[in-house]
Amino acid sequence: MGRALRVAVTGASGYIGSQVVRRLSVEPEVEKVLALDVRPGSYRHDKVFFQYYDVAEPAAGLLRREGVNAVIHLAFVLRPSRRRERAQQVNLKGTQKVLEECLLGGVRHILYLSSGTVYGAYGDHRQPLKEEAPLRPNRGFQYAEDKVVVEGYLKAFTERHAQVTVTVLRSCVVMGPGAENFITQAFRKPMLIGIRGQDPPMQFLHQDDLSELMMGLLMKPVAGVFNVAGEGSVRYSELVRLSGRRCLWLPAAVAYALTGWTWSLGLQGDSPAVGLDLIRWPWMVDMEKVGSVAGFHPRHTSREALASYFSQGE
Repeated sequence: MGRALRVAVTGASGYIGSQVVRRLSVEPEVEKVLALDVRPGSYRHDKVFFQYYDVAEPAAGLLRREGVNAVIHLAFVLRPSRRRERAQQVNLKGTQKVLEECLLGGVRHILYLSSGTVYGAYGDHRQPLKEEAPLRPNRGFQYAEDKVVVEGYLKAFTERHAQVTVTVLRSCVVMGPGAENFITQAFRKPMLIGIRGQDPPMQFLHQDDLSELMMGLLMKPVAGVFNVAGEGSVRYSELVRLSGRRCLWLPAAVAYALTGWTWSLGLQGDSPAVGLDLIRWPWMVDMEKVGSVAGFHPRHTSREALASYFSQGE
């Protein structure tokens, strides 16, 4: 980049955000980390400066005042909501506001964490999925649907502002000690649900590998969209075994009806029935591009990333 890195991280107090902030703070080439969130972060370091920041509201030139030259945009509402407009204030409007601030501040590099769920989970997928595969999120799975919309914003932004390098990472499920995602939320329940006759392979990415990839891309920015995952895969049945939970394997019709009924009545807030698609069908991503273009090769396999979450209490 030609000068010391001053990096702003939105959603800095979340699970992934806190990991990224820690990694950035120990890198000699990083001069300052501006940790932006509506919740205060607990990590303390001389390079890290927390700033209250609601991405859906104007930031009044904050990035310009702080001399930020790179932004890692992680702020995103993960959990599904029956009031979707609240999530979209952060996910969609928030991204538009962040892009406006980046232009105002002269930011040269935007790194966005998307998701492999943008491809959708379907029985007719040809595995693994390359970056050129159509984006067709499962209808009603708002997390993936919003990710697709945001990617559209970023694509249009790139076409209008070629001076800004935009990198999009379509990641599989990120795991590690303290992980927080739709998989770990299920582990809080005494029993898991599986679809009888279906045992899809699943990919996981270790949190340290994601942080290392982001740091590498900050040092040598590369524009484009990249799939990211750990090597190999883990079958859903093995995930169940590692979790130590019992699993109720139900016929698809029963599982979808039960999940939809409990969601509509407010008896559970984890996911509407469409969330079952992600444990019924595979959505494996191809890693060739990120390896050949960005030179990234994860140190941990999918199995090791998953195991690191379960071993944290040992």
